[in-house]
Amino acid sequence: MYQPGAIVLQCGADSLAGDRLGCFNLSIDGHAECVRIVKKFNLPLLVTGGGGYTKENVARCWTVETGVLLDAELPNEIPENEYIKYFAPECLLNIPNGHIENLNSKSYISTIKMQVLENLRCIQHAPGVQMQEVPPDFYIPDFDEDEQNPDERMDQHTQDKQIQRDDEYYDGDNDNDQNMDM
Repeated sequence: MYQPGAIVLQCGADSLAGDRLGCFNLSIDGHAECVRIVKKFNLPLLVTGGGGYTKENVARCWTVETGVLLDAELPNEIPENEYIKYFAPECLLNIPNGHIENLNSKSYISTIKMQVLENLRCIQHAPGVQMQEVPPDFYIPDFDEDEQNPDERMDQHTQDKQIQRDDEYYDGDNDNDQNMDM
C-alpha cells in the first residue's frame, strides 16, 4: 500500500513453537518463510533480532533466516563447535513443531486478512521528502569576541546569528563538554 523505499524487519523469535514465554506455534521454516516473502520485494532491507526466550531456538531461527537473506543452503546438522552442548541431543537447525492444535479456521484467517488489508487501504501514507543540502545561511559561523574589531559595524542579521542563550551553554561542574581527564 505504501511503496516504501526501505523495510526494517524485526524478527522476534518468541513466536516459535516451544518458546518459554510465547504462546504461538510457528516452525523455524515458517518463520524463515516470512523473511523470504519480505525479501522478494527487492527493497533495501534491515533485519533485526528481537524477542525469543529459548536461546538455542533463537540461535537456530536467526541462523536459518540469515541463510535465507544470503541465499545460502544450510545443512540441517549443526557443525561441531564450542556451543554444541546447547543444541543437544539432536544438534539440528530444524526442530520438531510444537504440539499446539491450530484452532484457526481458513475462513477466520481470511476474514482477518481482509480486515487488515481494508484498514491499510483506508490509511493515508506519509508523503516522501527528498534529502537536500542545508542552505549556507543556516550555518552559524564560529567567532571569537576578542578578535572582533570594535570599530567595525555588523548588520543586525549577523548580530542575531551570534547570540547564545544563557541556558544553552554554560561552564561548571555539570557541563557535559568538559574534558573528563580527572
